[in-house]
Amino acid sequence: MTNTVTPSLQESKLRPLDGITVVSLEHAIAAPFCSRQLADLGARVIKVERPGAGDFARAYDQRVKGMASHFVWTNRSKESITLDLKQPAALGALKLLLKDADVLLQNLAPGAAARMGLSFDALQQAHPGLIVCDISGYGEDGPYRDKKAYDLLIQSEAGLLSVTGTPEQPSKAGNSMADIAAGMYAYSSILSALLLRGKTGQGSHIDVSMLESLTEWMSYPLYYAYDGAAPPPRTAAAHASIYPYGPFATGDGNTVMLGLQNEREWKSFCAQVLDDAALALDERFDSNAKRNQNREPLLALILAVFSQLSSAQVEAKLESAQIASARMNSMAQVWEHPQLKARERWATVDSPVGKLPALLPPGRSNAFDYRMDAVPDVGQHTEAILRELGLSDEAIAGLRATAAI
Repeated sequence: MTNTVTPSLQESKLRPLDGITVVSLEHAIAAPFCSRQLADLGARVIKVERPGAGDFARAYDQRVKGMASHFVWTNRSKESITLDLKQPAALGALKLLLKDADVLLQNLAPGAAARMGLSFDALQQAHPGLIVCDISGYGEDGPYRDKKAYDLLIQSEAGLLSVTGTPEQPSKAGNSMADIAAGMYAYSSILSALLLRGKTGQGSHIDVSMLESLTEWMSYPLYYAYDGAAPPPRTAAAHASIYPYGPFATGDGNTVMLGLQNEREWKSFCAQVLDDAALALDERFDSNAKRNQNREPLLALILAVFSQLSSAQVEAKLESAQIASARMNSMAQVWEHPQLKARERWATVDSPVGKLPALLPPGRSNAFDYRMDAVPDVGQHTEAILRELGLSDEAIAGLRATAAI
């Protein structure tokens, strides 16, 4: 009997989405974040941009050697083709692209893709295996269907602003939470659709709503306010229902974040961090509900101790007591975070402005290496892709002459 050795995935360097082609009519964050993650797993992502300026997120700022921070984050490992889809010739080129595509992803204005004949229903007969994923603010039906949606507006509609900030002032999240949520659900939905197609041979339609995505993430605040109950109060960086949990000032002017989850930790905190074991039995603080009700006197006791210590000393005490804690890092400190460095989580990608650092995707795998290719320039791959579709140099020149590409 002959022994057959099967090479491991790592040896063969296969990625989960090698051989999958995604055509994306994308701008801003939600769809680009989704497609970038598909590219991370090996998919070929062809990003369709407007001739000239391209994705308007390219112009959000110039913080990364002249490139926009949002764009650099969400667009590595893609090919960029410019097409003016209002021109029949350019739309025809796009439809040629779809012949061999596995996924069509789009987050254009509501109804725009359908008006160009790019809805799932319009494409299904000619492309039965095609997966079509539409991302919009509110979904393809309902009274809000045609309403414009931006991240801040969805954060407001989904209730995030009502529970974020201080009692005096609601605050948006510091990053694009609604876009990110929608991008994540589009990403996971496309992965599930690819798995389903492997079983049925059929493509499917995915309708991702930013509102529904972020509302799902509202998690406990929704149930906390179930059946007309009062919602959780806005408590800045503190927790609305667990205490002590949040930021506490130290004697050297720094801030330490800490969190207690149970009574065992509370007793340890009192004995080893505050050096007052008896405090754990104080009837004002002997349960989380009571500590939550009596935040102000407990805060005063904690700060009285912490004011005599540096942040390093407080952190050492918390570690010794096995109390969860963290530093309130700046962005500069995150770039230099020792844990990210120790785990070698930074890679380098190319771009039109040179080499740039990029965080490897979460979820370190022993089976494959993530794809970490260049951030494309506007239309960088247009001619190469059109030639791949069979267009002649003369035809490409004609498209360029009419600004269709």
